[in-house]
Amino acid sequence: MAQARSSMQELIGRRRRAGFVGRGDERAAFRENLDLPPEDERHRFLFHVHGNAGVGKTFLVRELEQIARERGALTAYVDESVGSAPEAMAAICRQLAQQGHRLKKLEDALAAHRERRHEAEAEAATLEPAPDGSAPDGPSPLTATAVRLGMAGVGALVPGAGAFVGAVDAGQLADGAARLKARLSARFRNQEDVQLVLSPERILTPKLLDELTDMTAQVPWLVLFFDTYERTAPFLDGWLHALMTTDRFGALPANVLVVTAGQRPFDTARWGGFADFMTDLPLGPFTEAEARGLLADRGVVAEPVVAEVLRLTGGLPVLVSTLAEARPADPDDVGDPSATAVERFLRWEPDPVRRSVALACALPRSLDADVFRAVVEREEGEEGEADALYDWLRSMPFVSERGDRVQYHDVVRAPMLRLQRRRSPRGWAQRQARLAQTFRAWQEERQAGLADPWADERWRDLRLAEAYHRLCAGERSAPAFALGGVVRACGRREEEARRWARMLMETGADAQDSEVTRWGRELLHALESRTAEGALTLLLDHAPLDTASRAVAHANRGTLHRLAHAPERAITEYDRALALDPELTPAHHGRAHARAALRDYEGAVADLDHVITQDQDNAGYLTARGDYQRMSGHYDAALRDLDRAITLDPTRRGAWAARGATHHALRRHDDALADLDRALEIDPEFVWGLVRRARLQRSLGDREAQLVDLERALALGPEAYWVLCERGDALAAVGREAEALADYDKALDLNPDYASAYASRGVLHGRQGRDTEALADLDRALALVPDYSWALGHRAQALRRRGAYDRALADVRRAVELDPEGAWVLGRKIRIDIAVGRLDQARTDLERYVALGGDPDWARRQSDRLRPDTRPGALSVSRREGTATSSLHIPQDLVEVLAGAATQTWPELDNRLHRALAVPHEWPDLAILATALDMLLYFPGMDRTRLAPRLARVIAARDEMQARYAE
Repeated sequence: MAQARSSMQELIGRRRRAGFVGRGDERAAFRENLDLPPEDERHRFLFHVHGNAGVGKTFLVRELEQIARERGALTAYVDESVGSAPEAMAAICRQLAQQGHRLKKLEDALAAHRERRHEAEAEAATLEPAPDGSAPDGPSPLTATAVRLGMAGVGALVPGAGAFVGAVDAGQLADGAARLKARLSARFRNQEDVQLVLSPERILTPKLLDELTDMTAQVPWLVLFFDTYERTAPFLDGWLHALMTTDRFGALPANVLVVTAGQRPFDTARWGGFADFMTDLPLGPFTEAEARGLLADRGVVAEPVVAEVLRLTGGLPVLVSTLAEARPADPDDVGDPSATAVERFLRWEPDPVRRSVALACALPRSLDADVFRAVVEREEGEEGEADALYDWLRSMPFVSERGDRVQYHDVVRAPMLRLQRRRSPRGWAQRQARLAQTFRAWQEERQAGLADPWADERWRDLRLAEAYHRLCAGERSAPAFALGGVVRACGRREEEARRWARMLMETGADAQDSEVTRWGRELLHALESRTAEGALTLLLDHAPLDTASRAVAHANRGTLHRLAHAPERAITEYDRALALDPELTPAHHGRAHARAALRDYEGAVADLDHVITQDQDNAGYLTARGDYQRMSGHYDAALRDLDRAITLDPTRRGAWAARGATHHALRRHDDALADLDRALEIDPEFVWGLVRRARLQRSLGDREAQLVDLERALALGPEAYWVLCERGDALAAVGREAEALADYDKALDLNPDYASAYASRGVLHGRQGRDTEALADLDRALALVPDYSWALGHRAQALRRRGAYDRALADVRRAVELDPEGAWVLGRKIRIDIAVGRLDQARTDLERYVALGGDPDWARRQSDRLRPDTRPGALSVSRREGTATSSLHIPQDLVEVLAGAATQTWPELDNRLHRALAVPHEWPDLAILATALDMLLYFPGMDRTRLAPRLARVIAARDEMQARYAE
């Protein structure tokens, strides 16, 4: 059987290793550590390589990796190509699988993380509040920014300090994070899925450790290498420290060795206590002996040449290796003493084509075979030659592999760029412009068929490259183009925005443009806040953005305000965006949801009208508009949209649930139940669907089924505060008031600003006779949501019970204005109108109440109260054990007045009447008392002359009250 041939990468690696010279002490220390068992006190668990650019950190790390493999170790290498701890774990996962050790559970968890994050970013725009200002009342999705805020909330959802932090304050953001967490608890199937979005390290890292425990039992060592640590430490250092020094994620096997390499020493504030368990490997330039050894190994031994190499390179390994590759032998090659190491390398390279290729390929920030061909402009017939040149370039010491691409070492690339820029500024600009055109053409090819190019990673890479080369070419429009790219990157993720900011920093250095450098530096500073708010504010205030980019920036900032629960500010930003670009769909879309958050459903529908004209077959947009139509009371329009959404996407659970809620509002209970059942068939763990069906079960009178659905919803989302409030309401309705109170309290622990829980708890307090506590809770609910009609109606009743009729009338009138079609709130107004003697208004409203679907039995009982002067068939008054009783249903203090009149105890009657009339009473009670006293006036033996003036005082109080509140 023929032996498999080595890959190109393996051959290149062997050649490089064969010539590895120097760093003997460092390599020896690493080998000795592998000879020591982890239990030996001399064993070190962490090696940190650090030194300036060009000292050979990556070469040493790769050498240490090979040493580890020779000792039977498994290895994984991570560099700046990752942008987060989950991405680092994914890189480790892939490399271990290539060595025959799959981490299957971690692979599955990483796939779930990507899927859940994609769902949370892409499925919908936001969860709008209920019409009563309470729980999310619609199946709308979350934008990428919502997820971003949530992740920042768990990781650090506090805007970073700095000059460019925007208007979203920490309190708003923290509130947004708490709300997002509860919403995701309702959206996803279990809490692990929620954490996979909000704090993926908490779920993924224990799985990594579990699998490493099994895997390391089969091998002597596992060595994890983290290169370019100066770039990855901001997001990896805390995670790595917790992984190695705490049990937060579980136990790390003792035969795991970690090697980090970066330009800076370790952070002593974090790692100082770990000093006895780590080895610090500071790297400087080669000693003269090491540099001479490397040169001799390459056959460079002529003393004048060696001396020149030492002078030019200062012992910097990457430069020594680069010059050694040319293998100069003739002392005449030494030449100009002012030449740089790179210039000397190019002079010593005998092949003019290779010299040209080496220079030209320094222009792009990274290379693959396609970019290489575009740079060197080889004809199709010269493809073989181009491949050979590419292979040669990849073998150079200053070129390193970065995934499926290669890039120059900065120490070599920078002088090559400087050489080309100074030698021919016009040629430099022309070559940069040609590369920009190439990347633009590739973008256009890639863009075909992409609904959202910015969602495509490859397209974004091409866009970034185009911006870099346009800036280097000095195009006048390039700064606006590049900064516009930052604006749009801010609409994706902070990681993407930081990529653009770093590109600006590099461009400024490569093109010697201090203004571009400044922009990169200030944007990176602004993006330290973990949200894009500061960067957007900086760009809007100072950047030379074109009109389209400025509109997008305002829209992106509006989305941040909206998701931080500042809808008024969001609308201001969306308005500014649309003033600049009236057709900007994301601004209309975002403003629709911001308006809905303020219960401006008509305005939300108007914005979605515009969005849907641009995309008429988008089931998500139709579902959102249909649900807002429902909340506006436009049920026919809602059904048209939701029917269309279901036709376009029969699997869209939100559309089925929203249509079920619409049927419920129309009292089509069978249709409502069928739709909600279908939504839950599509996703049995759809929390919003379960809650909507629970509400329907309440309307059907099936309290048991209502509680079953709510219990299931809470099992899926135990921290969904709005579901806790729903269950509290259901428990209160069946008399389980202590359990209801516990649910309300827990909901408020989870979200201290949740108006619905305050309102429901206030109603429960009122039902139990605690009006002081009831009013405190209802006041808090209305401070949070001033136009909360349900809370206004209940506060009006509590105020009525306290005799505060002016405030009660004001509340109930406002509630009716907010909900003119609501029978319940109209009933509250009728009750208060009767209480103050507004009988004609109450009669008119009772007819409308019944027409709106109100309870006819209740309406009949209230109608009876409109005739309090009707004389009862019998009047009985008695006193038992000092307490008066009567057949009349009036307050006890009025019964005592009636008893005093019946017994003709005049001094006692006067005292009781004075006390009774000194406190507020409802008009019907005064009217009933007046009627009863009038009946007593004609009882045999009654002293009419003494009773008549007392009766007149009651009649006066009754009539005064009615006159006071008359229209």
